[in-house]
Amino acid sequence: MASAGASIEWYDFFIYGTAAALVFPKLFFPPDLPPFIAQIAAFSTFAVGFIARPIGGMLFGHFGDLHGRKQALVVAMLVMGAATTLIGLLPSYAVAGSLAPLMLVVLRFVQGLAVGGQWGGAALLAIESAPANKQGFYGSFVQVGVPLGVVLANTVFLIASSLIDSQAFLAWGWRIGFLLSVSLILVGIIMHRTVSEPEGDAAPKEEAPSSPLWQVLSKHGLTVLIAGGAFIANNVCFYIAITYAVAYGTATIGVPRETMLFAVMIGSLAMMPALILCGALSDNFGRKPIFVMGAILSGIWAFAVFPLIETASPALITLAITVALFFVSMMYGPQAALFAELFPKEVRYSGASLGYQIGTVAGGGFAPIIATALFAHYGASAPISVYLAATCVISMVCVLLLGRKRHA
Repeated sequence: MASAGASIEWYDFFIYGTAAALVFPKLFFPPDLPPFIAQIAAFSTFAVGFIARPIGGMLFGHFGDLHGRKQALVVAMLVMGAATTLIGLLPSYAVAGSLAPLMLVVLRFVQGLAVGGQWGGAALLAIESAPANKQGFYGSFVQVGVPLGVVLANTVFLIASSLIDSQAFLAWGWRIGFLLSVSLILVGIIMHRTVSEPEGDAAPKEEAPSSPLWQVLSKHGLTVLIAGGAFIANNVCFYIAITYAVAYGTATIGVPRETMLFAVMIGSLAMMPALILCGALSDNFGRKPIFVMGAILSGIWAFAVFPLIETASPALITLAITVALFFVSMMYGPQAALFAELFPKEVRYSGASLGYQIGTVAGGGFAPIIATALFAHYGASAPISVYLAATCVISMVCVLLLGRKRHA
């Protein structure tokens, strides 16, 4: 149930990214803006969700360490479902003027708060109930929620755009995917009523600190920061592949929108078993070796992705995205267990969530904006590849710096 809820919540988060690449520049900003500026503005609202995620990690992590993983996760799911549904009801700039982008930013911030809290709850529910020698394997099923959310989001956009014309899609068709997220509210209610708190999912009362957030920052602050650095490349490579690449392929190369979305869907489908495989391999060969190998291969593949997209060949574009996401899986598959093992149980929700969300801000939140700016300045994709490779080096070094502690 936790994994299902996480998948729908990631769907809510990612459908915004797809809309930011394809729809929002035309709907929520002044029509006289140059396309480049409108795209930057849309991606900036996308980044707002990432800025909110560490705050959500702190709030929900604190609550989850004190009151249990399930309760925090259910609240996060309800908040996400409500915010995403409301985005589907927002008026456009033509109707509401400057209030339209303002309301969009506010609801995106709320989305970020919710997703900042959900990952820690879902991951720890899975890992803390797993046998000691299968925590990477169990944790990887929660990670599968990410590509599954991408597939669901892109499927909705593909179906809607194929059934109605472009004008109708811009007018109302894009809203369908956001309104469907009301299902997350139902899942949250069902989970609250039917799923019991696992035995010992939070620290015993006598061990629980009065302020888990303060304790994790004061005693484990450096570990949190290094964990965030380790997670940068994962986010940069992933969000460039699923968000910026779509905008680059359609707006710059002239590839049909359906071709780019299909490539992302195929890559995301392949990512699901890859995550489980890499999580299981980390149980046998260690979290760090699998993670580091993924960072190295991602850095190398960064120089192949854009040349392949620039061919405009559907097969080569699909190859570029699929291989990129497979290498990301080598980092993301073991990541849940790796982060859980860094912190003692009484502050684990706070510590793991903060490390995770700091990495998303430093990596994924601004990656599409940075990539767009780099291409606009240099007029070539090579600087974007250098940017991707540099983040892979940073994450590789941070993973190697992480301590050997095993608290899970």
